[in-house]
Amino acid sequence: MVCSSVPESVIGDSEGTLVCDRYSAYKKLAKDHPLIVLAFCWAHVRRDFIDASRGDPDLEKWSIAWVDRIARLYYLNEQRLLVREDPKQWPTRQLRLEKHVERIASQRDKDLVRPRLAEKAQKVLESLVNHWEGLCRFIQNPDIPMDNNIAEQTLRGPVVGRKNYYGSGSDWSMELAAWFFTVLTSLKTWKINQKLWLKGYLEACIANDRKPPEDLSQWLPWQMDESRLKELRIHDPPG
Repeated sequence: MVCSSVPESVIGDSEGTLVCDRYSAYKKLAKDHPLIVLAFCWAHVRRDFIDASRGDPDLEKWSIAWVDRIARLYYLNEQRLLVREDPKQWPTRQLRLEKHVERIASQRDKDLVRPRLAEKAQKVLESLVNHWEGLCRFIQNPDIPMDNNIAEQTLRGPVVGRKNYYGSGSDWSMELAAWFFTVLTSLKTWKINQKLWLKGYLEACIANDRKPPEDLSQWLPWQMDESRLKELRIHDPPG
């Protein structure tokens, strides 16, 4: 039984594109919520080809060739995004990307009908077929990244820490840690000095009888004006 309750509790009635791996719970979530579409991760596809060749010398060259194709795909997408605001260069680089995607699909189909194709290779290629639509969403929408690396790298600290942090065995501590990581990550995303923000916010709480400030606009980056953002983006001088 696939349990999609956790992602559903986070996403709720939202709509849009969810960049994710191929975990079945995400697929069920998208099935139950038609306004959510899935964009699958190319980094996971790359890993599939590498894993398929482990311990099998006969698949090494095949795997390397596929990793190179994916690397080329990343490169062409990066080159495309560099000229996103340039109407003259954009069509050319967009076309180069689309042509390479077509070549990848063609090679995939050729490999699938190869005689005596190794079972591991066949599974990887079949997965590529099954997830192709979600893997190609970034092509027509440059706002969609090719992978979910940023999210996974951001979660690495909390995931490792959940078994090591003092008090991590209690629900309240886990919830507090989750909120705290969310705050710090949001500040980092907005390039705000975390230490400076925390010091100012806690002092504001003390001044308000140890309660959160009634007006949070000075503490929420997306509600701050440019002068406030600039003030909080000041970094400590080198030690």
